[in-house]
Amino acid sequence: MSKQTQSPAKAEPCCTPLVREPLTEDWAGDLARMFKALGDPVRLQLLSRVASHAGGEACVCDLSVGLDLSQPTISHHLKVLRETGLLRCERRGTWVYYWVVASALAQLSAVLGSTDVSTTQLSTTQLGTAAPAVLA
Repeated sequence: MSKQTQSPAKAEPCCTPLVREPLTEDWAGDLARMFKALGDPVRLQLLSRVASHAGGEACVCDLSVGLDLSQPTISHHLKVLRETGLLRCERRGTWVYYWVVASALAQLSAVLGSTDVSTTQLSTTQLGTAAPAVLA
């Protein structure tokens, strides 16, 4: 019987980049700007509206529906999301269309790591009780 050597399977990293090694100054700066932009509830809601819109892009005219904010305020929040690299846009006639930059969301997700947390565990009514179990 011959001995066959088996190459070890590629191991997945055991930890997220945040706890595996220190972030570089540039990467930390980029991440901080993105997280800061998402720290505002209106911007988080706008990003969610764009991401969940049919076709993956949304007209600015559709984004303002249901928000009790002036158009200049909405434009400011969209500008912040664009400047941090979370959204991109394109003018088509008189309207501007926005879409989410998937690689930016992937970068945020990767640094924090993925978990198997359901959306019901993250609802605002259960966040206080679910958070300790998630962190454990």
